[in-house]
Amino acid sequence: MTDCLFCKIGEGSVPSDTVFEDESVKVFKDIHPKAPVHLLVIPKSHVDSVMNLEPAHAEMVSSLIYAAKKIARELGLAGYKLVFNVGREGGQVIDHLHLHLLGGWSGRADNDAPLHI
Repeated sequence: MTDCLFCKIGEGSVPSDTVFEDESVKVFKDIHPKAPVHLLVIPKSHVDSVMNLEPAHAEMVSSLIYAAKKIARELGLAGYKLVFNVGREGGQVIDHLHLHLLGGWSGRADNDAPLHI
């Protein structure tokens, strides 16, 4: 998709603060964090939303979840949230499937300050 911000981030034509990348997934810091750790996990291939998923996308979705799990473990997060916002009424702002990885609240004196990763 030519006009998709996350497609451009995935291909590297728009910069991001990338935490992890492989052939099918990119993980980067959210520019408006809602938690001390707030990362976005995107597939490099375009699907608008969970609403547009088909059975053929099962491997894509599992790759997002496993990438989030890998990063959470590497960051030492004791617990975390994985969130898909679906549609405008569900809080989805960018029309490209993405998973929010949120965590880093526990064990911190200042629970609102972002962790540096």
